[in-house]
Formats: sequence, C-alpha cells, structure tokens
Amino acid sequence: MKSYSKTLLITGGAGFIGSHVVRHFVRLYPDYLILNLDKLTYAGNLENLRDIEQATNYRFLRADIVDETEVFRLFRELRPEGVIHLAAESHVDRSISNPNAFIFTNIVGTINLLNAAREIWKDDWEGKRFYHISTDEVYGSLGEEGLFTERTAYDPRSPYSASKASSDHLVRAYHHTFGLPAVLSNCSNNYGPYQFPEKLIPLFINNIRNNKPLPVYGKGENVRDWLYVEDHARAIDLIFHQGRIGETYNIGGNNEWQNIALILKLCALMDDRLGRKAGDSEKLITYVKDRAGHDLRYAIDSSKLQRELGWAPSLQFEEGLALTVDWYLANQAWLEGVTSGDYQHYYERQYLQR
Repeated sequence: MKSYSKTLLITGGAGFIGSHVVRHFVRLYPDYLILNLDKLTYAGNLENLRDIEQATNYRFLRADIVDETEVFRLFRELRPEGVIHLAAESHVDRSISNPNAFIFTNIVGTINLLNAAREIWKDDWEGKRFYHISTDEVYGSLGEEGLFTERTAYDPRSPYSASKASSDHLVRAYHHTFGLPAVLSNCSNNYGPYQFPEKLIPLFINNIRNNKPLPVYGKGENVRDWLYVEDHARAIDLIFHQGRIGETYNIGGNNEWQNIALILKLCALMDDRLGRKAGDSEKLITYVKDRAGHDLRYAIDSSKLQRELGWAPSLQFEEGLALTVDWYLANQAWLEGVTSGDYQHYYERQYLQR
C-alpha cells in the first residue's frame, strides 16, 4: 500500500466549494491522501467529483459530523494530520425556516471535529493543522462605505450567520485554551460551476433557460462581493500551508455588485448565449417581498491575505460570470439531475452497487 506524506480530511467535500477544494488538493498534491467526509445532504453531490473519484490518493467517507461516535471512530482509524472544515448548512432562507439544522451541523458538528482532533493529536501539534472555513456574513451588514476586516466585530443577523459565528468562536477558543493549531478564513459570496441551483447565479441561469420568473428580493439593492470559486480554492491552499497559526484571513473578490446590476448583466449574457433578442430575459424579473433580516451590503478587505501570502483573484467578474454561464449551458445534464433530485442516487449507484 502506498504511503502518503500527509493525510488530509476535508469535510463537506461533495458540496459546491468543497468539491473544488477536494479536486484542487487531489490534483496538486498526489503525495497527500485526501479524505472527503460528507453527509450528502441535498447540497452534497458526488457527481461534482466524477473526474477525480478514481484517483489513487482520494477516498470518500459518508458520515455526519453531528454523529460524535462516528467522527471519533474515523479520526482514530484514519488519523488525519490536517483538517479543512467546510461542512455546513449554508443557505440563509433555509436557516430561517429550520434554524435547528444549522445549530446541529454548524455548531455541534464543529465541536465534534475539534474534540476528535484534540484527542488523536494529544498535544503533539507538530505538522498538524485545523482549518475552519467561515463566511463574511458573521460580520453583519455594512452601510454604503467601509469593508469587513479581520478586526471587524461580529454582528450576525440570521440563524445561519449566528451558527457560523458560534463555530468560529469555538475554533478560536480551542486554539487559545488548548493550543490547538487552528487557522480560520471568512469569505465573500462564491460563484462558479457545480453550485446548487438555489443560489442566485445558478438559479437565475436555470430559470432564464426555462423562461421562468426571476425572483428578486425587495428592489434588488443589496450588495455582495463576488469571488470565483477556484480562486477561493487557491486561497484555501495557501492558508492551509502558509497561514499563521491562530490567525484569521478574509478572502474577497474586491468585486462588489448590487444584486439587480448583477442580474441585468446575467440576463444580457444569457440572451447572447441563447440567441435571444436583447432584453428578453430581463422581462422575467419579478420583485418579491424582501427576506427577513436581509443584510444590505457585504464587502471584504482581503489585503492581509494578499500582503502575507501573495494571493489575488485571478479573474475579473465579467470573465468569471461568462465562464460560469458557459459551464452551466454545457452541463445541462448535471443541472437537470440536480433539479430533478436524481443526483441523490449517485452514491448508491457508484458505491453500493459494485
């Protein structure tokens, strides 16, 4: 059996961001054994990883991080030296309708991972690292000016962001109290291939393609900072390997867009790609009641990451958006499988029927 220089556990690796991170590490680090732990909820899709699922340095583990017994069993058996923790309930609307799921996964699941890492590492921190991935939503809402920095006070406004804020505090507490070698990052909105189509960009691409209404909260005035998902994966790689223990790094695209401006840009791009008359897709826009607790503006200052680790976004938004639209239009079978729910049977077909 091949020996590896490091065993790395990535939680939530079948999700949108997680699958890009898994693929990045599997391809770039053939001397690492990459363990992908995912519960496969509605947002976990193993079809996202078809291209690397046969890689010799990749292994999928189906488990729920809320299951303390199973988490400890896996840590004791596999003894990972590194953890990149992405597993989370992350959709704000779902957190409003079912807050409890977010409390269990985002808080209880994180404490289980922290306790398991602490047990198997037994204060031998050399070469170990627990990397917790968070969100800019923990900072609350900005006015028209200013940026979130690593020193911005937390002010979560939804059950989702409150649960992520709690998990962030727990990771820092384990670092300060027990010396656990932890790093954290807080990232702005991601976009790109393989994103579950309840999020704005893939949802609207799919709705435009099928001539369905485009539901816009309020007047579409909310502002978000958008980052191409592969740029996020590169940042995660740098922070995992070179970030300073105990530090937090903000990851942002320096790319603010008002929702309605982004939607109009997307409509124009889809009209072009689908051969429709200019303005056709824009007619699908439907304004709906604003979401409860809807933060007005997020914007990230990622200068610390750029200064210390030399990271910078690789794509301008218009370029990244065009790549994203082209991917979804070229991968309609994937999109239809997700929207129909057929993707949820992939695990049984690929892993249980062999």
